[in-house]
Amino acid sequence: MALILVTGASTGLGLATAQDLSDQGHDVVVHARTSNRVPSGDWRGAVAADLSDLDATRALALEVDAFGHFDAVVHNAGALHPPDAARVNTIAPYVLTMLMRPPRRLVYLSSSMHRGGTTDLRGLTDCTASYSDSKLWVTAFALSLADRWPDTAVHAVDPGWVPTRMGGPSASHDLEQGHLTQVRLATQDAAGPRTGGYWHHLTTQRPAPAAADPAFQEALLAALAEVTRVPVREHP
Repeated sequence: MALILVTGASTGLGLATAQDLSDQGHDVVVHARTSNRVPSGDWRGAVAADLSDLDATRALALEVDAFGHFDAVVHNAGALHPPDAARVNTIAPYVLTMLMRPPRRLVYLSSSMHRGGTTDLRGLTDCTASYSDSKLWVTAFALSLADRWPDTAVHAVDPGWVPTRMGGPSASHDLEQGHLTQVRLATQDAAGPRTGGYWHHLTTQRPAPAAADPAFQEALLAALAEVTRVPVREHP
């Protein structure tokens, strides 16, 4: 069985992902923003950290590495509004990825709204980025990492607009369908590319052109390294 970390697992898609993985017999470490939000369950471990705080995110990377070398990490935690959208949706996944030992599989939560994001990275440095911006950037980060880390399967997933705390009660997509792709990609190869896929409900789609643009990816990585003071790990 695999050792898997799921961030933002207190409710919604993160909790559904963690619970499904645990039910399959995997050793799951769940993350929540605060200790009182950690869900009950048969977990391998539970950690708490505010991913909008850079120092807390750095400390979390060291804390979770103590559980062992993860087989997979699902970067599910998200925030809807600035300034936390950039911090939680883009900066925290970058910091955790670069500071933790590289797992065999990495899954990053994107959104169809990434198609409305901008390539103007000033919103990353001052954390004024919109949700769409942050999801374009984390998608571009995932695709760039797939090229740089050939031994790790790296994917971005659009779970759809689902009725979670973030999505709201009027969301029109199926919550059950919203987490199945993450579970599959964290544990086995899906019917598609081994790495570098942009997924929606177990099928691949074309992401926004900017997400796959090597020049934009390089600019994004440089900006992330500068903002976080965490260098890009080119090849683990």
